[in-house]
Amino acid sequence: MSAPSLRLRDCDPRQIRQRCRAGQFHIDYGAALVRVRSPLDVFARTVQCTYGAFRLPHSAQTECADYHVEVIRPRGPRAFIRPQSQFRIDGIQPFDPFPLTNALPLFEWGVNWCFGQRANQYILLHAGVLAKGERAIIMAAPPGSGKSTLAAAMMLRGFRLLSDEFGVLRPETGDLIAMLKPVALKNQSVEVIRAFSDAAVIGPLFTGTRKGDVAHLAPNDASADAIHQPARPALVIFPSFKADAALASHRLPGKDAFAHLAFNSFNYHLLGAIGFEAVADVIAACPAYQVRYSDLDAAISHIDTLLDAADAETAARAEAAVDAETAADVD
Repeated sequence: MSAPSLRLRDCDPRQIRQRCRAGQFHIDYGAALVRVRSPLDVFARTVQCTYGAFRLPHSAQTECADYHVEVIRPRGPRAFIRPQSQFRIDGIQPFDPFPLTNALPLFEWGVNWCFGQRANQYILLHAGVLAKGERAIIMAAPPGSGKSTLAAAMMLRGFRLLSDEFGVLRPETGDLIAMLKPVALKNQSVEVIRAFSDAAVIGPLFTGTRKGDVAHLAPNDASADAIHQPARPALVIFPSFKADAALASHRLPGKDAFAHLAFNSFNYHLLGAIGFEAVADVIAACPAYQVRYSDLDAAISHIDTLLDAADAETAARAEAAVDAETAADVD
């Protein structure tokens, strides 16, 4: 087995710039490998910061990238009057340019678009996924619910981050794989997470984007090092933040949990029976809770308790199944 390559934060910045300019910069997200070309120094600097825990893939790993993208300056006089950055995949520009200084959020949203549009071999849940060992917690919620803030805090308290944006479920095996990206923190969440932990590595603040003020929390070393380690669904959480509210949770009936999880999916409607059966299997295996919170540490402690209870419930079901099978054999 070859030795681990350098983490991006330990590379010479000139090497990162050169790879970007030559179209030889690769990011291994777990569920996808992306090849990037960008002549923009501002992009190379910010990506080295926010992907600092990631490692440069070995050359043998980069032969078949899933997506070939560019982050470039548009041509023409307007590029000099109001400098812009443009995202392209396979020569196609899926959305309008951003200001040149906002090349990183443009790239992040562009990769999300590529994966959400094209990765239909998976069930793509609009959910954060975190894990302890092999046990995965799926956190599904609409924008503005506090999901990303909670996912960021959980990573900073020892959970492994698989994704903040995509719950990538393999229908043939029922496990979850990483689509590990920096966590996009918006508006007040940036300072909340900055104050939450000294271990938080947060990139520059991009003001006035289409989603407000945005900064990106870098995945930590433990999450990056386990990027190819799958996890089994163990618990489903539908979180919602409410300022100054007392912590509260209640368990959802299976049919309600199924409807919520299927609704929070990018491609459920495209996959027909495959999507239905995969989401149904998750709900059958995992207790699901709505959790309202205002204090991050209290929410994390409560989720830890729910995860342990889910494990005990799974073990009890397995034991009951064995007992029933034994009784049937005796009869």
